[in-house]
Amino acid sequence: MTRRVALAALLADPAIARAFAALDGDGEETRIVGGAVRNALIGKPTNDVDMATTATPDIVMQRAKDAGLRCVPTGFEHGTVTVVVAGRPFEVTSLREDVETDGRRAKVLFGRDFDADARRRDFTMNSMSLTSDGVLHDPLGGEADLAARRVRFIGDADARIAEDYLRVLRFFRFSAAYGEGPLDRDGLAAAIRGRAGLERLSAERVRAEILKLLAARRGPEIAQEAAEAGLLEIAIAGVAHASRLTRFAAIEAARATPADAVLRLAAFAVLVREDADRLRDRLRLSNAEHRRLHTAAIALEALHERAAPLEGTHLAEFVFLHGVDATSDALALAQVESRAAPDDADWLRSREGAEALRELKLPVSGDDLKQRGVTEGRAIGATLKTLQMKWIRAGFPRDPAEIARLIEEAIELRKI
Repeated sequence: MTRRVALAALLADPAIARAFAALDGDGEETRIVGGAVRNALIGKPTNDVDMATTATPDIVMQRAKDAGLRCVPTGFEHGTVTVVVAGRPFEVTSLREDVETDGRRAKVLFGRDFDADARRRDFTMNSMSLTSDGVLHDPLGGEADLAARRVRFIGDADARIAEDYLRVLRFFRFSAAYGEGPLDRDGLAAAIRGRAGLERLSAERVRAEILKLLAARRGPEIAQEAAEAGLLEIAIAGVAHASRLTRFAAIEAARATPADAVLRLAAFAVLVREDADRLRDRLRLSNAEHRRLHTAAIALEALHERAAPLEGTHLAEFVFLHGVDATSDALALAQVESRAAPDDADWLRSREGAEALRELKLPVSGDDLKQRGVTEGRAIGATLKTLQMKWIRAGFPRDPAEIARLIEEAIELRKI
């Protein structure tokens, strides 16, 4: 795809065209900036489209309102409002200059200089902008760096990092997603010098960058570089195991499954269940993310006491105790620990066997037990658990007479 075709495709988007119609012209200029331009040039899907404009936030909001568009003052004091077109949000930021910064947030002064706005961004590949009529502005050589897959800070790398210490992690994340070859030396040196600033960042911002880094194309390779530079122990408040992450990514590749950021985090930083709790606190993981790491760690500890990979009734019993998802996750992590080949047939069969058990259901309900005299709620639950284990060990019989026999055995056990 040529540059002209790629950019034309971006501008042909009806929602983008409508946003331009509302905000561009009549003495003001609006451009698409940052990631949307970068991704369009390399044919990568663009999820978020950001715009920069000479108009001040109040003018942006008035123009959006006049065009019948919803506008939300998401960061009004910093010059950012969100314009919603056909349900799609566009973050529109007035041209600005940081006049004061503490490495986390900045005070800004509005302006009208697009080149100055480009210079305040992080990497050259993020400094390009695109006008409504398709003119690409590239004052800092971003297109050449993008073509060379070179992630390079704009100007003084130390100064850029001091403006926002999240750029330490972004340097590695962008290198993992867009870079090729060795890390930029100046950028790496500045990231190492600025690593202590990671402790000043909010957990939520660190979490987002870590998960994106781990899921990126070169995530395992670049995460190892970051770990060797002493950054990730600060970021995750613990020890990073880069070699485990590399082996896990190879298992994903062998199964042709997409990168699983949360399970990559488990391979990278979870050896025991307490590690999951530490990551929850350090990274402000969601309840679902923490629960997944925690249950996988518990299941992995249980696997250490068994002859994994599991199969047959041993696998079914394990799934009964830990659930399909935790079993599958733990089997993947156990394969990493075993150092078996990524495409090892036994481990693959075990994980596929666990997934196959997802639809397996005991053909007995609480109502069946009530008909046999078990009426108290807790007794029903306990009897069903006993019955399910018996059913698994019997090989999942379907014969009504055999199931009836197992029910009676389970009820009798509850009486003892």
